[in-house]
Amino acid sequence: MTPTTLLVNNNKLNGLMHNNSCCYSSAYSLLLNKHQFSSSNTYYSPLIRALSTPVNVETSVETKRSKVEIFKEQSNYIRYPLNEELLTDTPNINEAATQLIKFHGSYQQYNRDERGTRSYSFMLRTKNPCGKVSNQLYLAMDDLADQFGIGTLRLTTRQTFQLHGVIKKDLKTVMSTIIRNMGSTLGACGDLNRNVLAPAAPFVKKDYLFAQQTADNIAALLTPQSGFYYDMWVDGEQFMTAEPPEVVKARSDNTYGTNYVDSAEPIYGTQFLPRKFKVAVTVPTDNSVDLFTNDIGVVVVSDDNGEPQGFNIYVGGGMGRTHRMETTFPRLAEPIGYVPKDDILYAVKAIVVTQRENGRRDDRRYSRLKYLIDSWGIEKFRTVVEQYYGKKFEPTRELPEWEFKSHLGWHEQGDGLLFCGLHVDSGRVKGVTKKTLREIIEKYKLNVRITPNQNIVLCDIQPSWKRPITVALAQGGLLPPTYVDPLNITAMACPALPLCPLAITEAERGIPDLLKRVRGVFEKVGLPYNESIVVRVTGCPNGCARPYMAELGLVGDGPNSYQIWLGGTPAQTTLARTFKNKVKIQDLEKVFEPLFYSWRLNRKSKESFGDFTNRMGFEKLEEIVDKWTGVPKPSSRHYLRVFTDKETYEAVDALAKIENKNAHQLAMEVIRNFVASQQNGKSQ
Repeated sequence: MTPTTLLVNNNKLNGLMHNNSCCYSSAYSLLLNKHQFSSSNTYYSPLIRALSTPVNVETSVETKRSKVEIFKEQSNYIRYPLNEELLTDTPNINEAATQLIKFHGSYQQYNRDERGTRSYSFMLRTKNPCGKVSNQLYLAMDDLADQFGIGTLRLTTRQTFQLHGVIKKDLKTVMSTIIRNMGSTLGACGDLNRNVLAPAAPFVKKDYLFAQQTADNIAALLTPQSGFYYDMWVDGEQFMTAEPPEVVKARSDNTYGTNYVDSAEPIYGTQFLPRKFKVAVTVPTDNSVDLFTNDIGVVVVSDDNGEPQGFNIYVGGGMGRTHRMETTFPRLAEPIGYVPKDDILYAVKAIVVTQRENGRRDDRRYSRLKYLIDSWGIEKFRTVVEQYYGKKFEPTRELPEWEFKSHLGWHEQGDGLLFCGLHVDSGRVKGVTKKTLREIIEKYKLNVRITPNQNIVLCDIQPSWKRPITVALAQGGLLPPTYVDPLNITAMACPALPLCPLAITEAERGIPDLLKRVRGVFEKVGLPYNESIVVRVTGCPNGCARPYMAELGLVGDGPNSYQIWLGGTPAQTTLARTFKNKVKIQDLEKVFEPLFYSWRLNRKSKESFGDFTNRMGFEKLEEIVDKWTGVPKPSSRHYLRVFTDKETYEAVDALAKIENKNAHQLAMEVIRNFVASQQNGKSQ
């Protein structure tokens, strides 16, 4: 018999999920009894489906749903047909299993550089709230990369590892190894809460510790409960640690009709969320987490004595969009209100449930929370959330200005120990860097943390270890941030080609050359070496490296072609906008040169490139680019004869050749930097 499907509006849905549902007719009771949610091997179709808008139960017809919604419905809580597909001899899995394995933390991929028969493999992504990685897990991941991957580890923009190149027959071995070494990939992908961000710095400060504890609790609250992950990879053996009682209480509380009663997934049900869901927690001023790009942003608010009192909450951020579809767009989160510290889990749960019940499930391009809020407006959204929360939000508290904090270099933790933040280009740990990190982390038994900017932090270092670790890092090419090009420090790129199936053009493989070209233009137009901008590159418009927050964002829109986005700011608080479309990679300097030259000539004191482009306006900037004829040659009256003797010239020329420059270029660069440093000193 085909299960009957019942469509209900929000009010009736609350009643059905609430324990006090006796007011509904016997027909509802009959349907509930016939079609209970089940975590057993026998699957029953879910009774309730979340809708984009409330409908009339008596007159409605079934709402269109995306294919993924059908896969979830028929999966017995994300088990079938993945469990069967993993047992076949084929190197790949079918379409339904490909969608379901995302919930387990994996994507099916193939090498797009290869022609002919597709060479399938799987990317695994870990779940590391706050970016915390134990010594044991780091060493296990390092081993797995060599034994089953492509010999590299990738640090992601959501503080996790990605392990590429795992073939199907090795999936269970790799997954179970991660689980048995204090790790997890559960929910790192798929239509549920992803990894929860928090500042990676291991400061022993009340606000930082409270932010990290809150991130851990939110991650635990929104972790799937039906056991499908452990059933699949460790034959049902449970490795979950004991949860804080406040998490257990908040998850089970159904006072305001948030839960599915008697379901293996009390928050998610069988359908989980309409799309991915992202949360970040931080402290005032520290925007290392790109707070406003998340579905929920949470900020610790403390009193004058530094004691955490509650949280400002922001909602509706998100980066993904689709080219040539203006109805899709990146969006910044906006404030919904303030809650006392004991209410944070209930408020987050209420927001998640509002998205679960009202987010669109017919077209996945519009399924993120940002589109619901854009459609409803923040006032209506707040009102609906408050019904699930059971309280009114208080006005948000005033906060100081935000700034991007890299947490690179050596710092005191506050407990007598040190931490060291290390820059890793595009987060790719490979070669000598990988070997060096392994040796140091293993020798000193260090825990580590991954930053939201694809870097790594070595934690809990004894002061006496600082010198030998510094020497070992330098020998492995891991230099202090003062020796890294400032452009590289803030740059990010997604993996893109060859493994990402969505990539249109290069990102990670292309960004080293792109940054060198930006630096070359800086030199050409007279900008000093210590000058920098935020550059982010993605191979497609989905925005994994958050290019829409960059001062200069390059978004792949064709083979060897990019959209250019301008207007983000260094503090990551302003959304960039599209400046140019379809700029071929060989033509980028035609746009860069006039923009950077104009910035150097017309900027206000200490004005960032992003602020400059916003102040000038795109119409004026387009005019400057269109009329550009090249960098003006300096007047002869400004000519400076740098060298007075042959010996000095030859010495400088030898140094210049190392950097592919001539003696005059290097000398002028040194002079410009010296003058700039003197001017900066006077202006401070």
